[in-house]
Amino acid sequence: MARRFVVEADGGSRGNPGPAGYGAVVLDAETGEPLAEVAEYIGTATNNVAEYKGLIAGLRAAYALDPEAEVRVRMDSKLVIEQMSGRWKIKHPDMRPLAAEAKAIMPPGQLAYEWIPREKNKHADRLANEAMDAGKRGEQWQPKVPPGGTPAAGAPEAAAPADDALAEPAATGAPAVGWGAADLGTPATFVLLRHGETPLTPEKRFSGSGGTDPGLSDVGRHQAERVAAALAARGTIQAIVTSPLRRCRETAEAVARRLGLDVRVEEGLRETDFGAWEGLTFAEVKERHPDDLEAWLASSKVAPTGGGESFAAVTRRVALSRDKLIARYTGRTVLLVTHVTPIKTLVRLALGAPPETLFRMELSAASLSAVAYYADGNASLRLLNETAHLR
Repeated sequence: MARRFVVEADGGSRGNPGPAGYGAVVLDAETGEPLAEVAEYIGTATNNVAEYKGLIAGLRAAYALDPEAEVRVRMDSKLVIEQMSGRWKIKHPDMRPLAAEAKAIMPPGQLAYEWIPREKNKHADRLANEAMDAGKRGEQWQPKVPPGGTPAAGAPEAAAPADDALAEPAATGAPAVGWGAADLGTPATFVLLRHGETPLTPEKRFSGSGGTDPGLSDVGRHQAERVAAALAARGTIQAIVTSPLRRCRETAEAVARRLGLDVRVEEGLRETDFGAWEGLTFAEVKERHPDDLEAWLASSKVAPTGGGESFAAVTRRVALSRDKLIARYTGRTVLLVTHVTPIKTLVRLALGAPPETLFRMELSAASLSAVAYYADGNASLRLLNETAHLR
């Protein structure tokens, strides 16, 4: 039988909008034992954004404990419960991406939603207030219940109640204040491999997920074998995940053969859809669509000509895949075989850098980068664009 969890979540804003935070607890459905606590100060936000953030964090915590579990979500937010249950339409543009993010964490058949009055949601309410109090002091909230554990004695009772999808997903949590003394355990480490060359790569043509899906060239296949040999020599890769596009799958399969590992496909790691620009050079796009290109370069929210994807849209799906993979591979080193935009996006989110950073990074074919993700929600860039194995 599948395990059964209860997720209680809440969020609040002292000002609406104002200083905001969320809290969530995962309970064993049979015993009521707290299995995990999560909370975070999220800066200035509305009550509803904080509530959705609490839901997302609670679902991620439950997924990390057991991705196959049956989960009943209980919240005192009528809005979130009714919208996530499908009974109310999601009209506010800030709520739609948050609801989509929550829906993607676990299959809908494993989830049920229940509204509860505020007085029955004290645990999550307390966590949200603790997170806001910690943020006000310039500190980071610390859990009293380790994943799978039991609460520490003397946990405080609930404090006074508090109640945009941000276009930019967080790096993975609040910035660290100095170097923490706590032992955060082994991070989930993503080794990021850009696929080998295709016939389009040396011509510097737009090659995304909306084009011809080219395979590796002879040069690209040679690069894939070289990087496979280098990764085998290091002996650190424990799993392989790839974009669904052919050039990445071929690169991943070359590594998998050398390492003796299976390959898992993750749809969210695909390259940007460049719309009508697919297969064109930058100069050709500038000649044919000058105004569209200028607007695209100026804003991450602008999509390429002909219904492509904006960088903001790519960022949302890459961040969601990142969080799913962190939960699945906690404490492990995983090779992600993907493309220029997803890799640069993961790097810039880890650094908390602005969208224009995408245009300021060099990322060669078959290059390696690496980001480590820690239990407190922080990330550390360990490597960028290494190509020594190709020389």
